[in-house]
Amino acid sequence: MLSRFLPAGLSGRRRFDSLSEREILALAIASEEEDGRIYAVYAERLRKDYPASAAVFDGMAGEEDEHRRRLLEDYRRRFGEVVVPIRREHVADFYQRRPVWLVETLGLDRIREEAAAMERQARDFYVAAAGRSTDAQTRGLLGDLARAEAGHESKAEELVEDHLKGEAGSTEDAAAHRQFLLTWVQPGLAGLMDGSVSTLAPIFATAFATQNPWTTFLVGLSASVGAGISMGFTEAAHDDGKLSGRGSPLKRGLASGVMTALGGLGHALPYLIPSFWTATAIALVVVFVELWAIAWIQNRYMETPFARAAFQVVLGGGLVLAAGILIGGA
Repeated sequence: MLSRFLPAGLSGRRRFDSLSEREILALAIASEEEDGRIYAVYAERLRKDYPASAAVFDGMAGEEDEHRRRLLEDYRRRFGEVVVPIRREHVADFYQRRPVWLVETLGLDRIREEAAAMERQARDFYVAAAGRSTDAQTRGLLGDLARAEAGHESKAEELVEDHLKGEAGSTEDAAAHRQFLLTWVQPGLAGLMDGSVSTLAPIFATAFATQNPWTTFLVGLSASVGAGISMGFTEAAHDDGKLSGRGSPLKRGLASGVMTALGGLGHALPYLIPSFWTATAIALVVVFVELWAIAWIQNRYMETPFARAAFQVVLGGGLVLAAGILIGGA
């Protein structure tokens, strides 16, 4: 950990401008090899659900392997068979890659963005490095590498066109959107509805029974946090996602728990204001905004007609709110 904060020499890593041409070429070989393996992992990760995108990354892995082969041939011609064991993590100012196991947490669009960023990062680094080089041969080598990375990016675009045009691309995009809805939107919406509506009665019953903003806030805070924990664990525990296809239980539990807590805290936080009637007026405005936001999300992501969503949410929330006020004022 401390090596991040040390100068390059003290951390044991070299600066790029201190590398010899042999080391630069060896570094390029290692980088192309690693990127090819990353693309192969992407392809394997996507093959079951997104076969067309998997074919894209298979092609990109093949391109990386071809560039590695050409670089290796040039290295052998100039420096012999023994390749210097230098990798990107050995160079302080060289671009880094995310740990490949993190791909398990990425969706289809995010993986595509990550791949595009990989190509741009490599290309931009070589362009900048070529501009800093004072040696003509090294400058030429870095320029060749920069053009190769730009070629990778162009080739990636061609592969996407070949494999993701027409129905295949539309099908995969629809599948990715559906997975996003099942994993994030649906649990989050359920949590927001539960947190916003179920906490109305205890919060406003306490408010009108005590007319004490601080007591009301404490009740609202405990109800919101408790509901968030309960909803999060329930969502994560009742379905592991393997048969239902709803995705990671951890992600769903997180979405549900956080949105439940936020739904309750929205109308609990105004009671931090010392004036009871001012806090209550603001809390009622927040409730109104929350209920209409739920209706909008239902319409936007779940394709529920807005009028029906608004009627259901506003009616249900209004009844719970009225119950809380009547019980607290009794």
